[in-house]
Amino acid sequence: MGSKPKFWFQSNIRRRWLFKYPIQRDSGEHWAEKICAEVAGLLGVSCARVELAAFENTPNELASRVGYRGSVSEEFTEENDRLIHGNELLRLVEPNYDAKATRFHQPHHTLNNIWSVFDDVFSNTAENTAAKRRFSEYLTLDALIGNTDRHHENWGLLIRYDGNDFRISIAPSYDHASSLGHGLHDVRRNSLLSEGRLAAYVARSGRRGSGGIYWANDEQAPSPLELVRRAAKAYPSLFDSSKARIQELDENSFDDIVQRIPQDWMTQPAREFAVALLLHNLNELREILK
Repeated sequence: MGSKPKFWFQSNIRRRWLFKYPIQRDSGEHWAEKICAEVAGLLGVSCARVELAAFENTPNELASRVGYRGSVSEEFTEENDRLIHGNELLRLVEPNYDAKATRFHQPHHTLNNIWSVFDDVFSNTAENTAAKRRFSEYLTLDALIGNTDRHHENWGLLIRYDGNDFRISIAPSYDHASSLGHGLHDVRRNSLLSEGRLAAYVARSGRRGSGGIYWANDEQAPSPLELVRRAAKAYPSLFDSSKARIQELDENSFDDIVQRIPQDWMTQPAREFAVALLLHNLNELREILK
C-alpha cells in the first residue's frame, strides 16, 4: 500500500521488516521516519519501531533510480493478527464511503466518523474511551512532528485471534515520513528560518494547506495543529494523557535525537529546520493543551 517503493524482508531474527525507499534521493523520508519514531517514544505513543537502513547489492532498476538508502519498520503484527485499515472500517459508519478512492481529500474521513467507528467496535465504555484517548495521542504526535499524512490507510485496528476468541486494539502509529519538512530544499529551509516564516509554513502545512483528517464536511482538512486545537476543545478529557506528556517534555531531547542521524544522511539546514519545527509545534501544543 502507499506510493513509496517498498518490500518486506526477513532478518536474522524472527520479525519481518518493511524496507521503504524515499521517493527521491534527497527527499528525507528515511530520516523523518526515524526521528518521528524516536519523538513518539518521548511522548509514550505506541509506534512501529523504525531504523535507518541501506539496501545493497540491488539488481533492479528501481534501486538505481532512487538510491539504496531508506528506512525499515519492524512488523508489529503477530501470527494470529489481522490489521484492518481505516478505509475499511469507515464503511461501517458511512455505507457510501469509497474505500478504494484516493487516500487524500476524503471529506468523509472526519474525526467524528473515526469516533463512530470506535463506538461501533468498542461497546465497553472504558475500552471505547481508552481507544479514543490513544488515537488522540496519535493526533498530538502528528501535530508535534507536522505529519500531514494521517490518511485513511495510515491508521487501523488489530484483531488478534486466540482460539475461538478475539481481541481488538488500535494498531501502533506508523508511516510518519511526511513530517519535519522532509521534502523542502535547504535554500527554502534557510529562508523560512531566517525570515521568521516558520509559523506561517506550519499553518499552511499539508497538501494545499490541510492534513489527512477532516473536522467536518469542510472543503479542506485542518492542519495537524489546528485539528488538535479543535479536538481538544471539543473532547478535553481525551487529551489528558497528551497534555501531561507535552508539558513535561524536555526541549533538549529534540536536538539529541536529530544529532544521532548520521552526518551524511541529513544536511545541517535540515537538522536545524527539524529541531525548530519541533520546538515551535511543542510551544503551540503547550498553549493548546494547558
